[in-house]
Amino acid sequence: MSSESPDQLRNDEIEARYSNYFVVGYNAFEVVVDFGQLYASVQPRFHTRIVTSPSYAKELLRTLRESLERYEDQFGVAE
Repeated sequence: MSSESPDQLRNDEIEARYSNYFVVGYNAFEVVVDFGQLYASVQPRFHTRIVTSPSYAKELLRTLRESLERYEDQFGVAE
């Protein structure tokens, strides 16, 4: 688990994909997050699926919460 900033990753090491839509599912062993794009009058188009354990999903939640708090301290409340 890491809260590395995007600046710490080399651009050629990771592919960036825009997402404004996601769906979360789970079973007894995994949490599944599907990311995609949704625009008016069009079905969502998914492009990425992340499958992880519940404990790592919980860590992701913690990391996102902390990152958003820092974001809001710097830029104001996200709507």
